[in-house]
Amino acid sequence: MNQRTQKRSKQREAILELIRSTRSHPSAQWVYEKLKPRMPGLSLGTVYRNIAYFREQGLVVSVGVVDGEEHFDGFVSPHPHLICNCCGAVMDLPAPDTETIELLTRKFPAADFSIDFRKTTLSGLCPRCAGHKTTTAALSR
Repeated sequence: MNQRTQKRSKQREAILELIRSTRSHPSAQWVYEKLKPRMPGLSLGTVYRNIAYFREQGLVVSVGVVDGEEHFDGFVSPHPHLICNCCGAVMDLPAPDTETIELLTRKFPAADFSIDFRKTTLSGLCPRCAGHKTTTAALSR
């Protein structure tokens, strides 16, 4: 293995490890900013290319675009996400149990439709932002 290939491999491993080690659902920019100090040769393009590779391999999933940036999750089992419309925080919700999913499927049948993937994203206000809006509204009275 030449030096360049080995370097890319270390970068790839570091990118995946970082995404999997956080529950913050990072963007590519966030990953880049966290790794750049210890990997000076890292480029933002390398981060994007590796994340695309990880998505193709099923190692990470996209949570969606929040505040203009796509966010990713290293926990790939299907589970819902909450996204705050105010601060952009992305949080995990526990996945519904199989019984609940079966109940929904029976309640809303789709003729000959076989579900192989599900993605649920709920948006609203996180407790911190909801509290801030309540406080701000009370002060403005």
